[in-house]
Amino acid sequence: MENFIETPTVKEFCEITQLMYKKGWDERNGGNVSWILDEDKVRPYLNNHSENVRKVELPFTVKELANRYLLVTGTGKYFKNIINDPQDAIGLIQIADDGKSYEILWGFVNGAVATSELPTHLMNHIQRLEVDKEHRVIMHCHATHTIAMTFSHELDEKLFTKTLWKMCTECLVVFPDGIGIIPWVVPGTEAIGKLTAEKMKNQRSVIWPFHGVFGAGQDLDETFGLIETIEKSAEVYTYVQSQGGIKQDISDENLLKLAKGFNVEPKHGYLEVGE
Repeated sequence: MENFIETPTVKEFCEITQLMYKKGWDERNGGNVSWILDEDKVRPYLNNHSENVRKVELPFTVKELANRYLLVTGTGKYFKNIINDPQDAIGLIQIADDGKSYEILWGFVNGAVATSELPTHLMNHIQRLEVDKEHRVIMHCHATHTIAMTFSHELDEKLFTKTLWKMCTECLVVFPDGIGIIPWVVPGTEAIGKLTAEKMKNQRSVIWPFHGVFGAGQDLDETFGLIETIEKSAEVYTYVQSQGGIKQDISDENLLKLAKGFNVEPKHGYLEVGE
């Protein structure tokens, strides 16, 4: 698959991860991205791929993703290096037919494997595909102001979501499904994957307190834009707090008008007005 590196798919992946790094969301090897690729993006390059692919066992079976292709960041790999050396830092993997392992078809040329958060990604891909058949991307990063907000704001999903909605007018339009929040959990564990997937039944973004954001979407742009909007709102909240706190904000009545104007449905019960 030597020509796979030249594809628009790899170029787009490299550009978005570089942008995440430049925003300060993915220091060192922090954060991870996985993108389910439809077969038409991969099949043309499979005729010359090596039969000596590496096989990696998974900690649990993901039969629901059998034979799926994913482009994914590597464990221990620095986001800043992806754009200049993608074959080292990212890889194309295929989930085995029995869902118990994956094969590395391209990339990870220096012996790396997929991100340590791959099990969490796979759990959440499965969950989001049940909700949205067009789902394709899982993205985790250490968005600075959002992390800071988890130290100073109540970790209540409704209150957290409404604060973000009220910081920037268009936030409700971008994430009307609200923000999920789980307790602090050791990363890279099955526990964090299960807790996040439970939240992903009803929303596309989950806050990991004191750690970062976990987002899902149909493509790289949508998922990046979701996290970018959350982070922008958290940044405004940070400035507002430093300027003495909230003196006035967007009313629930106006948020409802906004939702109706853009034909989105706010998470039920979050607005204190008739929905």
